[in-house]
Amino acid sequence: MNSSSLSRPLFYGWIVTACAFIVLFLTYGVQYSFGVFLPAMLEELGWQRAEIAGAFSLYTMVYSGCSWFSGGLTDSKGPNVVIAVGGILLGCGIMATSQVSARWQMYVFYGLLAALGMSTAFIPCNATVVKWFQRKRGLALGLASSGSSCGILTCPPLMAALIPHYGWRPVYLACGAVIFVCLTVIARFMVRSPELLGLAPDGDLIVPMRSAHPGPFDRAQDKSPVGEVEGRPHAIQNSALLTGWSLQEAWRFSSFWLLATTFVIMLLTVPAPFVHIVAFAQDLGFSPAQGALAVSVIGLFALVGSISLGPLSDRIGRKQGLLISLTLHVVAFILFVLARSLPVLYAGAAAFGFFYGSMAALFSALVGDFFGRRHSGAIAGFLFAGSGMLGAWGPMIFGYLRDVTGSYHLAFSGGIVTSALALVLFLGTPKPPPYPSG
Repeated sequence: MNSSSLSRPLFYGWIVTACAFIVLFLTYGVQYSFGVFLPAMLEELGWQRAEIAGAFSLYTMVYSGCSWFSGGLTDSKGPNVVIAVGGILLGCGIMATSQVSARWQMYVFYGLLAALGMSTAFIPCNATVVKWFQRKRGLALGLASSGSSCGILTCPPLMAALIPHYGWRPVYLACGAVIFVCLTVIARFMVRSPELLGLAPDGDLIVPMRSAHPGPFDRAQDKSPVGEVEGRPHAIQNSALLTGWSLQEAWRFSSFWLLATTFVIMLLTVPAPFVHIVAFAQDLGFSPAQGALAVSVIGLFALVGSISLGPLSDRIGRKQGLLISLTLHVVAFILFVLARSLPVLYAGAAAFGFFYGSMAALFSALVGDFFGRRHSGAIAGFLFAGSGMLGAWGPMIFGYLRDVTGSYHLAFSGGIVTSALALVLFLGTPKPPPYPSG
């Protein structure tokens, strides 16, 4: 390490990554604690599983659908405004949900208001991190996305410990207040792209474009310093930094629509285990605390997946990383179907968690690799919106099948089919043509 690298200030992209980590920690930690609140809600409110799970499905559909809008706003207005407004909406929605007494209130406060706020988390955070990194994109997104994994790991057992002592309503009210305050503060540090601070992705220094016939002034400026990449001089010229296909251009490629279809099928089963695994564990004869531990196992292995497969994909390729992730998705649902004991249940949770964490890290990275940085928010938002709106009904379908059949067996068996189909579709997805350089 030379003296220039020692004196170089911390690249602001890592601050953006840390802020994204905190936003995702809080939002996904509270979101996927919903299954821990579910038994207490069912006991007090006396509603059917499908009714409460239906509110979660509406919530998932709305926040997924609005991610297209929030992703586009992140590209144009910046993540600071988008995330701050989202923090207000999500915090107020959760606080209002803690006071519900009628079914319509659950659907309005949680399914609509909180969902609008949640739409400003995943896509705006990850799309912003994509703009700050190129060579280290998998590493940065893995670290940022691990925020959601850490939230899933720590929040459900914390909620499970607090609810018996304070009740689900005060605990949920406190969750909303924390999100309201923290997200509005953190949003101030989210900067849209390195170019706004005179930087380039990965902390490389920008070298001004030089004329084909340099004059005395150009030669004088030729002494500007350059960055280093793996010990080699490296600089980026300041033309053609933010490049990529627009959303309308991406629509022309079969790879875009194959990705969209893959994510639609995949997301049919992604929210369902978070909502139903505690109740599923109780059906198997285990305690709510043991069921909540399954959610923590998901969070733990989601953390492992995001911080391992994200950086690994920088070396082996994004598609190869996603194939590993999707394979574990299939394995997880096979284990859920076979679960009759805690070790098998937790093994399924571990496989599902690794899939979930690695997918969260690789999704936006794949979009950036395929379609470029310039419109990554709008493109990722569109893909997430379309797939999430249709896949949002998974938790309600799981709840309905459980109410009708008295078991989750049929629901998890369907998960094997859909996850395997998503894997096959992704195998046949080609990379689009290279995007324009300027």
